[in-house]
Amino acid sequence: MSRKELGDVAAGRLDAATLARHFGDVAPALSRQQALIEASRCHFCYDAPCIQACPTGIDIPGFIRGISTDNLKGAAHKILDANIFGGQCARVCPTEILCEGECVRNGPEDKPVQIGALQRYATDWVFESDTRLYSRAAPTGKRVGIVGAGPAGLACAHALAKLGHEVEVFESRAKSGGLNEYGIAAYKVVDFSAREVEWLLSIGGITVHHGSALGHDITLADLRQRFGAVFLGIGLGGVNALGVTGEHEEGVRNAVDFIAELRQAKDKGTVPVGRRVVVIGGGNTAIDAAIQSKRLGAERVTLAYRRGAETMSATSLEQAFAKEEGVTVLHFSRPVELLRKDGVLAGVRFEHTSLDSSGKLVGSGEYFTVEADVVLKAIGQALVDSGLEGPVTKNGRIVADETAPPVCRVFMRVAIVSVAKPT
Repeated sequence: MSRKELGDVAAGRLDAATLARHFGDVAPALSRQQALIEASRCHFCYDAPCIQACPTGIDIPGFIRGISTDNLKGAAHKILDANIFGGQCARVCPTEILCEGECVRNGPEDKPVQIGALQRYATDWVFESDTRLYSRAAPTGKRVGIVGAGPAGLACAHALAKLGHEVEVFESRAKSGGLNEYGIAAYKVVDFSAREVEWLLSIGGITVHHGSALGHDITLADLRQRFGAVFLGIGLGGVNALGVTGEHEEGVRNAVDFIAELRQAKDKGTVPVGRRVVVIGGGNTAIDAAIQSKRLGAERVTLAYRRGAETMSATSLEQAFAKEEGVTVLHFSRPVELLRKDGVLAGVRFEHTSLDSSGKLVGSGEYFTVEADVVLKAIGQALVDSGLEGPVTKNGRIVADETAPPVCRVFMRVAIVSVAKPT
């Protein structure tokens, strides 16, 4: 069947060879020679600005020095001691605005050290060689329950297991990994997330129960009775609404669901995509959804954001990449109506917006239409408080009750956590 014979929303728009190219590793790993050359470019700064820019405080000059001397075990230790998900972060962290953005080698006639690529080189060696860097302390006899097998929950589990505690993790989905497994573009993380989780769990003392959802299969009250401490790492499972009539009808879906479906598909060609796709949002999820729609064979992909490029949460590098992939990016465009013809999605009506003298977003009263057979919503995610008993949320966050049984602090969007000792 030719592409012209396919419907407006269909799978199989591209052949297998093309899909393999489109969803291969967007940033291939460095070879040993490339890594050694790149490591030699580091000045090993005292009070290095790259460390200050790293959210997890990795000793970047230290691990690069390890690479330069072929001490990959030492290099990996420096990375994973600070960030147990250092392998995943090496692939997806926006280094251009963090460590590499602060590298002293930035300049008109120079370029920053490829810190992310070097971090991947060191951590990939650990997973490929199946090297065990950590071991459990003597058993303490204490047990901790964790809700959520995403980055926060698994990082907490690993830290507790090192201390000798027994840990049980309850995860609603079929696989562990959370955002790492379900929420990142397929071309950024190729056949890696599950391997990283397997390595993390190999320390022992951690049991993961899949298909266990808080409020359905388990309750917080039960967990408090069974464990000396409970850690909630439930993430942001909800998606903000557009506030437009018909957004829950056919043709409109959450971008995170589209990304998850694509990540889990062994054959990318089985995932349907529209001819004319409109993505609404300005973050990395929106960028990922737009680029992957194009790479699946969508003929026209438009990304619309209500403000300007400088306020998009997607980095300038991600924005530029989307344009290079053929995505049309519209700024100061707010969706006001979903247009349907004979009950089928046909387009999105937008209003031009602007900022007033106080910086407030205002409508212009001028409108335009973009044709669409698929709309992907990517305007932010929110906490779903199902299963959280009592008044435990405030302003979309979980409130810790200091009078309740010990509960570890919740870190829903980061992989590095502080772990309270269970009683």
